[in-house]
Amino acid sequence: MAWKDLSRRIKQQVAEFLEIPAEVILDLPKVILLGNLQLVVENHRGILKYNPELIHINVSEGEVVIQGKDLKLRSVLPEEIFVEGRIKSIVLGGNK
Repeated sequence: MAWKDLSRRIKQQVAEFLEIPAEVILDLPKVILLGNLQLVVENHRGILKYNPELIHINVSEGEVVIQGKDLKLRSVLPEEIFVEGRIKSIVLGGNK
């Protein structure tokens, strides 16, 4: 078993034991989609690309890529990014 897998498994067990959300201890992004009009990405590492049709958000596991129309960044906070517009697709993972 690879060290990264073992480390992740131990962190997940600790999170379960302490009743802490897994995304906090594992540094995972939390993506919340509200219909096709709003999206919240928690635990991000910044914006890589932004225009009204395409947004790339850096996360620990790579990128969250949002495609759509009339996309706007409603708020960018250290903990979360809030996107509005007509969301057509979301791709998780990416370049890491």
